[in-house]
Amino acid sequence: KEVVKWYQKAADQGDVEAQYNLGVMYEKGKGVEQDFKEAVKWYQKAADQGIANAQYNLGGMYYSGKGVEQDFKEAVKWYRKAAEQGHVNSQFKIGLMYGAEQGVKGNVVTSVAWWVIAEANGNANAKKYLPSILKKMDANRQRDVVDAAKALTKEMIKKNPKLLKKKE
Repeated sequence: KEVVKWYQKAADQGDVEAQYNLGVMYEKGKGVEQDFKEAVKWYQKAADQGIANAQYNLGGMYYSGKGVEQDFKEAVKWYRKAAEQGHVNSQFKIGLMYGAEQGVKGNVVTSVAWWVIAEANGNANAKKYLPSILKKMDANRQRDVVDAAKALTKEMIKKNPKLLKKKE
């Protein structure tokens, strides 16, 4: 309870990390009663200031319809903002959403390109999903998709090098 009080005070004064942390606390019900609408409010404040984790969590709230009406387009918007900062889980989620045509026009090449980027950044799920998607295609289609995805991936990274996390 004491932690929440201090986060609340800092968040009210515009501290972006405190805003994000309050969002997490309200979403999980840690130290406060679980309140998805309140979580969305705090995630939104932090996300608007460019905090990738808040953007990802806000995307998740829109994806699942927690605290807001379910809206895949809005989920993609927030996942993309985080993904463009190198947020690996967002990169994977966008790939899923392209593959499932949730909030975006489905496109297997774009889906695979996002997963290639997520995999390059260490996302284990992307590493598992890529082969499972490709094995559903004949060899010619596989080659075409992989070639197109490689070209798109290069183009995406050239436009925005932040897509790839720096290796420590």
